[in-house]
Amino acid sequence: MAVVGVGIDVVDIERFAATLVRTPALRTRLFATSEEHGRTDASLAARFAAKEALAKALGAPTGLVWTDAIVHTAEDGSPSFELHDTVLRRAQELGVEHVHVSMSHDAGISSAVVVLER
Repeated sequence: MAVVGVGIDVVDIERFAATLVRTPALRTRLFATSEEHGRTDASLAARFAAKEALAKALGAPTGLVWTDAIVHTAEDGSPSFELHDTVLRRAQELGVEHVHVSMSHDAGISSAVVVLER
């Protein structure tokens, strides 16, 4: 397999949480209901970082819709993406067959790395 794209992002948790409080409609623009339900600020910030990292790995094209990339967490804690519409089309254009994602948060920062393979 060949690497198609790599993206990384970091998010200041406190700043991100304040933004969500200041702009409540942002939640529905960024997250599917399944992503935000019962999540801590750090977890939401990590999911946002993962979406940003994915966008970067896809070449940051215009027109991507945040909720077209849904972060799921398996029972063992490992994250994965479910891609739809705008994000799925871009991934298909690039020949993406596998999306790898890793998320973390510590010391007030959430981070994520995405690797796309074909």
